[in-house]
This record gives sequence, structure tokens and C-alpha cells, in this order.
Amino acid sequence: MKIGISCHHTYGGSGAVATELGKALAMKGHIVHFFSQAVPFRLGLYSKNIYCHEIAAMNYPLFESPYHSLALASKIAEVAYYEKLDVVHAHYAIPHAISAMLARQMLEEKCSEAECFRIVTTLHGTDITIVGADPSMSDAVRLAINKSDGVTAVSGYLRDETIRMFTPRKPVEVIHNFVDTSIFRRLPGSGSKELLGLEGGKVVIHISNFRPVKRIMDILPVFERIQREIPATLLLVGDGPDRSEAESWVRSNGLGFRVRFLGKLDDIVPLLSIADLMLMPSNVESFGLAALEAMACGVPVVVTDAGGFPEFIRQGVDGYRHAHGDIEGMSQSARSILENDEVWQRFSEAAVKQAGRFATARLVEQYEAFYRKLIDGARESKAQ
Repeated sequence: MKIGISCHHTYGGSGAVATELGKALAMKGHIVHFFSQAVPFRLGLYSKNIYCHEIAAMNYPLFESPYHSLALASKIAEVAYYEKLDVVHAHYAIPHAISAMLARQMLEEKCSEAECFRIVTTLHGTDITIVGADPSMSDAVRLAINKSDGVTAVSGYLRDETIRMFTPRKPVEVIHNFVDTSIFRRLPGSGSKELLGLEGGKVVIHISNFRPVKRIMDILPVFERIQREIPATLLLVGDGPDRSEAESWVRSNGLGFRVRFLGKLDDIVPLLSIADLMLMPSNVESFGLAALEAMACGVPVVVTDAGGFPEFIRQGVDGYRHAHGDIEGMSQSARSILENDEVWQRFSEAAVKQAGRFATARLVEQYEAFYRKLIDGARESKAQ
């Protein structure tokens, strides 16, 4: 198949999943064209089956923002026509699915609807729960969903939220996020500990974009309680609007020697390989890819009982789930894992095994089957 993938290039779960999906499809012999503002951060080395199209939009002084969505649509239409794409897979309803829809309309005079590419839209979360909830954008999101040929969501939670908010005219299929377990695995040695100057104790980690929904200000008091009884260091990976407040809290509570702000990092496997626990007390996670990647590296997780977390984190087996804001409960669960090496080993092994159920190969097969169903349906319609 010839597949176009439209996605964000920046640090985040949707861009990571879209890129890993494209790479896996290319490895299986499919031709993959990426459409993005810049090279996706997880793309790495190119292969003979991967092409990347960076979108350059004009600026016009009458408007505050450039015409990115229109430029994206034009590029998709151009590549789809000359390369005969079978599918354009939009990761996020806005702007990617809308741009794919416009691209197909641009090609109406050149090819029939049955001959044109199928549009698959994968909903990742904020396109529904934040953008879709905004009255100024809700109708645009509804249009993107209803004009797609097929729609998937990364969790059952997100599917249910989509149905509740938009009552779409077509079914929303759940295809969970996935992890490349050949890359996300616990590396031997302690090189990263030595580079960071960590001389002992446990390592607790959090990875996110530091937005309010991630509840960074819950992580810090949880960690403060952990380190009262267990020597530990907290690694905070990522950046965003809540970082300054977090840094101020750390300084005012005298924990500067225990907390490391590492910023945005592309290669997180070495850090996950020295971590003993991940904290993710988010308000909601449509899936929670960072937690799954941690589990694949043998890191138990303590999270909130929200969003997609219950769909892959088993209570008391590979981690713990708590209510929002349950600082004491999360602290106790974290200590119960960290203070006993045999308990930690049991949780770690269970986490790796559970992550294997969400390995790339299994989920990519589901996407392939989804594409083929839409392509075959279009061919049958043409034959009739």
C-alpha cells in the first residue's frame, strides 16, 4: 500500500505513535509519505520506503497565523495525485483530517471519489477533549470525523468520549497505542547514573509536556514524601508552562539536590533504564504512552485512575492507580514498590510482560487490516 501520514512533528504522544507506525509500515514494505511542519522527532534515519514532506505555509499580514492547513492540504493533494496514495492517515482531527478532506476535494476534477485516497483519522485526545470541547472548534471537529472514511481512537475511554460529545455517523474503532519493545527495553549498566552524578538511592521519573493536565504540582509533594523515608532522585523530563512553578517549589522546599530538570530529550530509553518508578498523576490521559514505554523498560508506574490508564495498567500488578489529588495514597504505593527489592522485581517483570501485549507488530497489523477494509470497500463501490 501507499500511505500518507499527517502528524505533528513535535515532542508528544501523537507524533511519536504516528512516526513509529510509519516506520513499522515501511519495514513491512509499504510506501510511506510523512506530511509535517518539520521532520518528526522520532523519525531517525530514513529508509528506502519513507518520504518526508515538510509543509511551508505563506504568511499574509492580514491574518495572525500562516495558512498551514491550506498548505498541508495542497501538499497532500499534490503527493496523493502523483504518487497514487491509497490512504491518508490523519493523526488529530484538527488540522490534519480537515486538510486531508480539503485535499480530496482539490482532486475531484482529476479522479473519481472511488479512485481517490481513503481518509483515516486517529483521535489522540486533546483534539476531542480540549479542541473539540471549545465551541469555536466543535463543529470543525465533528466535520473532520464525519467526513473521514474510517475513525480510530487510541483507547476505549477516548472512543466513548467521542461518541458522547459528537455522536459520529460512523463507528469509532479502538486501536490502542503501542510501543516498540525492541527499542524500549531495559539497558544493562548504569552509565546514565554516572553521567548524572547519581551516587545511590532510587530513581523516580516523570516525562511530559508540563501542561496543567499533567499535574506536575502533585508529583513534587508525592516525591517529597517518598524521599523522607527512601533515598531517591526525581528526574523531570520535558518542558512546558508549569516548569517555572515547579522549579520555584523545589527551591523553596530545599529539594534542589534531589530533583533534576532535564528538559526535552529525544532518547529517553537510557533514563528509563535507570528508573525505578514512574509517576503520572494526570487529570486525564487519553492513553498514556509514556507510562507504557516506561513499563516496557521494566519501570513500575503510579498513576491516576483516569482515561486510558485502566486499559493497560493492572492495579497492584504492574503499578497502582489512584484518584486525582490522592497525594498520600500515591506516596504510599510508591514506597511499597521501592522499599522492597523483591516487590520491585515482581512489579518490573509484570510491567515488561504487560507492555509486550502492546508491541508495535500487533497493533500495526490492526492498522493494516483497517486500511485494507476501507480500500476494498471503495473498490467494491466502484465495481457496482
